Amino acid sequence: MKTDVLKSIRETEEEYQAMIRDAQAERKKSLSDAELEAENLVIKAQKDAEDYRNQRLAEARAQAQHRHAEIVREGEARAEALIASGNKNLAEAVDFIVTRFKEQLHVKA
Repeated sequence: MKTDVLKSIRETEEEYQAMIRDAQAERKKSLSDAELEAENLVIKAQKDAEDYRNQRLAEARAQAQHRHAEIVREGEARAEALIASGNKNLAEAVDFIVTRFKEQLHVKA
């Protein structure tokens, strides 16, 4: 009878030890899975941030190129207006210079 009780106690202890080992193994696995999931989430967040950064940079570049083209167009329009204005006054300026040159010739002569 004593041996049966001792044997039963020993079997129960072994069952509990096995349950404890299984629980510890499950705990380790759960921790490992959680760490892996956290690592994957961090990697995904970094990739999303990088994608967002690249998108914003592309938008900024496009906006800068558009503004650059606009500034160039405005500069070209101003240059053409100045050229047209200069050409309009060119005949008068040539006549004025020729007249002054002739005056200078007559003064010296």
